[in-house]
Amino acid sequence: MAKGKVPKRPTRDEFVLEEIGNQLSEAKMENSEIVLTVWGLEEQVRGMIAAMDPRTSKVHIELDGVTTKVPFMDIMKVEYPRY
Repeated sequence: MAKGKVPKRPTRDEFVLEEIGNQLSEAKMENSEIVLTVWGLEEQVRGMIAAMDPRTSKVHIELDGVTTKVPFMDIMKVEYPRY
């Protein structure tokens, strides 16, 4: 059986990855709510950063007691929610 074509994650240069890392660190320090655009997910992930695990390279986002673990390399964009 042939596998279906799965689109590859877009590559980003080190400057884009560093900027995303800086935005995540700043949001964690300030306890800010963020909205993440994640590759492979149709809906954005919203919440506050509960943890950033360097061992698994996942960012733990918590909203209303539910934690979503997002791989750092899948994060395409970090935004602050508009109210």
